[in-house]
Amino acid sequence: MVAKVILNPYSNRWKSQERWTQAETALKAAGVEFELAISQQKGQVVDLAEEAARANFSPIIAAGGDGTISETVHGLVRAAKFDKDLIGPLGIMPLGTANDFVFNAELSADLQAAARVIATGKIRSIDIGNLNGRPFINNSAAGLEPYVTIKHERIQWIKGMARYLVAAVLAIMDKPEWTGEVKWDDGEYSGPLTLVTIGNGRRTGGFFMTPHADLTDGKLTLAFGYRGTRLGMFQALPRALKEDEGSYIEIEGMRELDSTMVSIHLDQPSPAHTDGELFPDFVQNFEYSIQPGRLQLLVP
Repeated sequence: MVAKVILNPYSNRWKSQERWTQAETALKAAGVEFELAISQQKGQVVDLAEEAARANFSPIIAAGGDGTISETVHGLVRAAKFDKDLIGPLGIMPLGTANDFVFNAELSADLQAAARVIATGKIRSIDIGNLNGRPFINNSAAGLEPYVTIKHERIQWIKGMARYLVAAVLAIMDKPEWTGEVKWDDGEYSGPLTLVTIGNGRRTGGFFMTPHADLTDGKLTLAFGYRGTRLGMFQALPRALKEDEGSYIEIEGMRELDSTMVSIHLDQPSPAHTDGELFPDFVQNFEYSIQPGRLQLLVP
């Protein structure tokens, strides 16, 4: 069958458009027959993916970064006739900045290798998370993490991983905090909160916010806690770069657990994101759920 490539030229500060020639050459060398659709404006990837799925293109290939992959999945979800229908197969040509989902799914960031996976790969079933009706595949959060995303989007003079680190420092200096109630399958918490992050995957923005998350276990991984001082938050920051022993979730005031649902009520609205894409308005009530194994992903 003919594949549909959905290219987001805005990914990685327009570098995805610059690298498209390399991606195109790799796909053709791998023998992938495809048609190309190019997003012309923010949010259009969702519509293009939905149209491609309804037109029975297979696979659908997301060419861009984490936001592009997430929006492509969102479009595939919208195209499904029923809520539990499997979606995909999805192929990925990684053209983003952090490529967190590619890392979490143990895919290659090399374009030639990615093209070969699309041509000959096998299917792996991946869970899909949902926040207030909006699907995500990697990560979502309230509190400090999306607050960092706001800072990140405003920084224009720094590129790459350094941009994420500077955004985190600026956000910590503002010291945002909330009071709220967090509920999960077999427990609940009420009290002050610095961050609440929900992981389907382990890494987001280069940080291991939910270091023990698993894309295929049928559960969301919840990490949350409170650090009462800027010093305490700065002490946690470098440990968020650790994926195993020494992680920030080991320090006082933080915890990590798995659940099939998470419900959050905050005393005041917070910025929120799914897969790095901010909600247009701040959110006060968060309802998370998981759809186990719904996404069919092409893997080696």
